[in-house]
This record gives sequence, C-alpha cells and structure tokens, in this order.
Amino acid sequence: MDLRLGTRGSRLARTQSGTVAAALRARGHSVELVVISTRGDEITDRPFAAIGAPGVFVREIESALLQGRIDLAVHSYKDLPTDSPDELVVAAVPERVDPADVLLVDAGAWFPDGHSLPLAQGSVVGTSSARRTALLREIRPDLRIEGIRGNVPTRMEKCRDEPFSAIVLASAGLLRLQAQGVHILEGQRVHPLPCSIFVPAPSQGALALQVLSGSPAEAAVGQLEHGPSRTAVEAERAVLAALEGGCDAAVGAWCLELSDGWRLHAAFGTDEGVRRAQATSVHAADCVGPVVRELLG
Repeated sequence: MDLRLGTRGSRLARTQSGTVAAALRARGHSVELVVISTRGDEITDRPFAAIGAPGVFVREIESALLQGRIDLAVHSYKDLPTDSPDELVVAAVPERVDPADVLLVDAGAWFPDGHSLPLAQGSVVGTSSARRTALLREIRPDLRIEGIRGNVPTRMEKCRDEPFSAIVLASAGLLRLQAQGVHILEGQRVHPLPCSIFVPAPSQGALALQVLSGSPAEAAVGQLEHGPSRTAVEAERAVLAALEGGCDAAVGAWCLELSDGWRLHAAFGTDEGVRRAQATSVHAADCVGPVVRELLG
C-alpha cells in the first residue's frame, strides 16, 4: 500500500524514519517521507519545560495523523507523551537499539583519574535533561551542569567549540548517525554510561510507529513489531506514567530481559536527591508496582 510517513526534519529523525521506510518498502509498500516541523525544533534557545513540554517534538506530527495528512508517524519513543490522543495507537515498536547514554568528552578535558566519569574536578557538562542533570549531580556533585539545545551534530560541535568539557547523548542517536556517515569530531572521545547506574530515559533507544487506530496502515506497520522491545518499553513507560512525568521529567527506567524473566531499574530525581529502585519478576509488568512504591516511599 501507499504510505505517507511523517517525521521531524533533523538528520537523526530522517535517518530513523528512513530505516523504517526501507523496512516497509522491503515488504512491498510504497513510502513517501513528509517532513513536519515541531515546536521543539523551532525553539532552541529555551529549556523544554519553558516551551510547553511534554510533547514538544510530537504534537504537530500527531495533529497531521489526526487530520489525515499522513498515514504513519515515526517518533523517538522517549519523546512521545504517555497521554497521546485516544484515536492514535503505536502499531509497532521495532527492535530497540542500545538504550544507554554516553558521555562525549573533548580530548582536552579527558581525565581518566576522574573516578566514575573521566572528567577533571569542576568540569562543565552540557545537558538540558532534568534526568541527566540529576544523575550527574548525584555521581559527580563537583561538575558544573549547563543547558545545551540543538540536534546531535550541533551539540557535538558545541562540545568542541564552546566551553563544555563534555555533553551527554543517547547512544542510540549516535549509533544511528554513525551508520549514515556522521562521526564524532576529531579530538572527542566517547565514554559509555552503564544503564544500571546512569539509568536511561524510559523507552530510550526505541522507535514508536504511530497510526490512526483501525486505519489500513495499522496492519502494514504492525509487520515491524518486535515483541521483547515493546514489553521492555511498556514497563519503563508505566513507571513514567505512575510518577506523572513527561518526557523531560527526572525519571529513568530501564527494563532488561533475563534468561528467566525481567529486571526493572528506575531512578527518580527529587529535591532531596536521586531515589533508586529495582525489581525482578517473570513478567516485566509485575516489576512496575514494587519499583514505583519504593520510589515514592
């Protein structure tokens, strides 16, 4: 069938959507990419909360779906609020890539004796994420955290040319861009951040393929479903919803499949610091309640 795929215009968004389009074309469908500008893309000089978060990167695309201007939307799942319109459904969650965060460090600031993070005392780290800010302050309270906005290549440039010793990025975004020929800049080094300690954003590394419920596109898009990825991200997003957090809340959740079940790690940044919890169960959904109760207790 013919599908109009709505996407943001950043290189990362177009790369993600191009991957989905290729998978659908391989299954015999015709796909046209439709670039849609969102409020989050247009306003880059203010924190997310100041421009109407949650949903700053998805609302215009969801409106296009509701109005029938597109048949399918591809979102970074972590950008999708937990309260999308009832008429819309996530028809598929393709196989997730690395959910972790990474620290991109300017070579001049690389300090391997910096214990948990390879940064000298008092280094400046760029992030506009409340979750990343809370975790950085817990792990290294000496660091200076400064806001930074822009797409991934722009932030990489700022790490080299502006007074940031390092920035925090999603590993998934970096991997997807590297696959398209965008590489870290000369003089920059990547330091992986373990998910069990630097707990990722709920559903980070996953894509959400959103359609109108009951539309012809729903069955076609459903062919790209990866069950274990959906199971993991639904547990993570259930934690986010229970804590009444949006996409910029200081909430981390990471659900890991084990040989005999699932383990859910979570972190919650508060005025008193970061609260942490974890639970293990045969069913991922059964981990959510104990984790939320511990975080709120």
